[in-house]
Amino acid sequence: MKPTRLAFVAYTLALGVIVVDQITKAWMLFGLHLREVGQILVLDPWFNLSFVLNRGVSFGLLTGGETGRWLLTAFAIVVAAGLAWWARRADRPLLAIALGSVIGGALGNVIDRIRFGGVVDFLDFSGIGFPWVFNVADSAISIGIVLLILDSLLSERHAKQQAEAAKRRDDAAASVGAAPEKS
Repeated sequence: MKPTRLAFVAYTLALGVIVVDQITKAWMLFGLHLREVGQILVLDPWFNLSFVLNRGVSFGLLTGGETGRWLLTAFAIVVAAGLAWWARRADRPLLAIALGSVIGGALGNVIDRIRFGGVVDFLDFSGIGFPWVFNVADSAISIGIVLLILDSLLSERHAKQQAEAAKRRDDAAASVGAAPEKS
């Protein structure tokens, strides 16, 4: 099956997320030397740049040493491949954008696991009560999942509206073609 135009939208977005994610991480690590500094106060206490090497999955859960690192890496690659296959069949722009966001975020974090042994996180909003430090890839994954849910709700609503419209057309056609009642 040949990829659709929307599949190329998803793949291009995924590539864009990977590039932006890796550029921001390189800037944090090698431009601002955040690993050595630990934290840079930006809009203290609301927002700061804080270095965290996350060896687990989301929010630092399920850390498992080297075995866990490679299992998480393999799992993320399999998920990204599955989503890339799904993108080939995308027939709605919102679905393509959602899939591209999740694919790009997953692969951005895979690159970190391979290069650094964990995911480089640095966006810190703990001053406003959000206790986790995250990165661009994590943001893309979260936004993509919200868009997947939204696309699912909208496509269900659209399908229901289409079915109702078809029923009204069928009912109207049946009433026009019906024989008049005898009294």
